[in-house]
Amino acid sequence: QVQLVESGGGLVQAGDSLRLSCAASGRTFTSYAMGWFRQAPGKEREFVASISRSNGSRYYADSVKGRFTISRDNAKNTVYLQMNSLKPEDTGVYYCAADLATAQSMRMRVTSVDYWGKGTLVTVSS
Repeated sequence: QVQLVESGGGLVQAGDSLRLSCAASGRTFTSYAMGWFRQAPGKEREFVASISRSNGSRYYADSVKGRFTISRDNAKNTVYLQMNSLKPEDTGVYYCAADLATAQSMRMRVTSVDYWGKGTLVTVSS
């Protein structure tokens, strides 16, 4: 079992930056690929970014590529999402995910990820 707790969400203006954190506890953190997903009001949950166990490979949705950066600190059991140049369309609840599958495959596993956090709300005003 893995417990994931997100933090760092809030209300910001378009163009601002925000960093989300996800603290993991339970089983060995390095056993899991980690990722971030988001869900906007009235829309389905979607993939945002993922990172491999060893911190070597990162994958991004096209909509955030070049603006968001995912990273992990295996010593602190924490994964981060640095979000720059935020847009109103980035608004939503951001969920941390841990998965035994590969980081590359996480974008296709929105309905089958092994563990989810409860989410943190990000609101970007125009």
